[in-house]
Amino acid sequence: MPPQIDTTVPASFKAWSTRVKRAGYPYTRRRRLVFGLNAATIGLLIAAMLSILSNGGWSWAEGVMLAGFALTLPWLSIGFWNALIGLAIRLFVKDPVRYLTPALERAGGDDAIVYRTALAMAVRNEDAKTVVRRLEAMQAALIDLGTGDKFDLHLLSDSDRPDAVAAEEAELAAWQQRSAQPERIFYRRRNDNSGFKAGNLREFVTRCGGNYDIFIPLDADSFLSGKAILRLVRTMQASPEIGILQSLAIGMPAKTCFARVFQFGMRHGMRSYTTGSAWWHGDCGPYWGHNAAVRTAAFRDHCALPILPGKPPLGGHILSHDQVEAALMRAAGYEVRVICEEDESWEENPPSLPDFIKRDLRWCQGNMQYWRLLALPGLRPASRVQLALAILMYAGAPGWMAFIAGWAIHAWSFPDTNGIEALFPPELGILLFLTVTAIALMPKIAGIVELLLSRRSCKRYGNTARVLIGAGSELLFSTLLAPIVALAQTRFLLGLLCGRRIAWDTQRREGYGLSWREAWRGLWLQSLAGIALLTTLIYTAPQLLPWAAPLLTAFLGATLFAVSTAAALPSKLSCRFGLWDIPEDRIAPTALQSLAEAPPSSSCPNSR
Repeated sequence: MPPQIDTTVPASFKAWSTRVKRAGYPYTRRRRLVFGLNAATIGLLIAAMLSILSNGGWSWAEGVMLAGFALTLPWLSIGFWNALIGLAIRLFVKDPVRYLTPALERAGGDDAIVYRTALAMAVRNEDAKTVVRRLEAMQAALIDLGTGDKFDLHLLSDSDRPDAVAAEEAELAAWQQRSAQPERIFYRRRNDNSGFKAGNLREFVTRCGGNYDIFIPLDADSFLSGKAILRLVRTMQASPEIGILQSLAIGMPAKTCFARVFQFGMRHGMRSYTTGSAWWHGDCGPYWGHNAAVRTAAFRDHCALPILPGKPPLGGHILSHDQVEAALMRAAGYEVRVICEEDESWEENPPSLPDFIKRDLRWCQGNMQYWRLLALPGLRPASRVQLALAILMYAGAPGWMAFIAGWAIHAWSFPDTNGIEALFPPELGILLFLTVTAIALMPKIAGIVELLLSRRSCKRYGNTARVLIGAGSELLFSTLLAPIVALAQTRFLLGLLCGRRIAWDTQRREGYGLSWREAWRGLWLQSLAGIALLTTLIYTAPQLLPWAAPLLTAFLGATLFAVSTAAALPSKLSCRFGLWDIPEDRIAPTALQSLAEAPPSSSCPNSR
């Protein structure tokens, strides 16, 4: 049964709510505009594809192509318009951060910290030394800022490996001996992993949430500076209407080539995209499940996740909990806000392509459960849109692969030149190809444009030349990465229909090197797809080989791509020459410097 949502507005912000209603927040108008822009974009692109496919009549393969093409468009279009709107705001609004998050105006930088806050890190079989060091560095920063007595730190363990449990206990004991405030350090281990991370945090807020006004959920790879934590807390103190508040989480300095180039592109793609999204989402914003301030009582009382009927992978406990919790928080009358600014809130990115795909498929499996929640009673319309977008983010992959498969079938049916030209009128086909490519790349293009227009921002990345070289090579990287991941997603989604699921286990956080065997085991299907596509093109439409070169290179070179981007030599060379450097690589913030000053591990007697 779906949870019963209490929509009673808390008395503490009734006056604020009345004031806002009288002022007339513009989100309805903005959402209608964004809907219209996306509907028009999708409609025009489908009309263009119809014009191409309708030459010479219709076949069932062309119908597959049209359906697949249409399925890719919603996610691409929303990203395009979010990026354009976000870029306009970031270039032409004097203070875009406060423009999108009015609550920041009410929070002073020197406001006394009166809220009791818990930093709660949920882990499962992680490296104990690393996670404890991050918690320790955050506690030390808060103590240095004179606010340590307002924060408790909880390590919430779901570990089930004896060696991992022993390491956690040893590291916690050593930390407590070193800490200036050991009484504020807590450790709890569950005997089972029911509900996964969401169940771990649910147990925490049920057991001791009454002791805290807010809590900050952390993943094992999360880290925030003391100043970033205090900014979140002060804003929540000044804004009782907010239930969840977070800023942009950015990648930490990485060692492997794959992680470095991925987070370079992600960083630029996120800024304008999130800014545009926040402009129309407003008080019904996203939640990424970590590095956020969450109002504890509201979360405990209103954000309990339902257990879906049926068996896993689509039934049972909800795996991708964050968007659902955001929807439930907003349904209860609280705002969900994002601060569109890089604010010393960090996370790590996967070190290799197989690790990235593994993490992505976990999210895919969780997001597919949202089908059951779209009709959940009491949700705001914008929240339902967010859940639908989370589904469409992965629905585009099988659409893309279906389009390619439909084209290949049609090409074998018309193996002569005239048949191919009838299917792809050159002028319109090229124009549509370039248009869709520009739409897909717009979030990253917008981020780079913003960066290039600011000499000061470029200097943080080295100089303009470094930005251009990094951006160009990252776009090539993304062009190769996208089809590899899309085929993996398609294969996985088909498996979900047959009951296949992925294990929700520990992620690999560090390390160089990926064996050819390991890479081939995960990417053999991409190689076979590349061979099949190349054969089809050679025998039916060799004139299209130049246009298909990026796709063919991605599929045929998937194993080489994975091995080379995880190898030590290219990774070390990229670090040495500063290729894909982020600002933290060039000048490490004080908060990150503290992580490098790790004490000896108590669980590793041979360490020095």
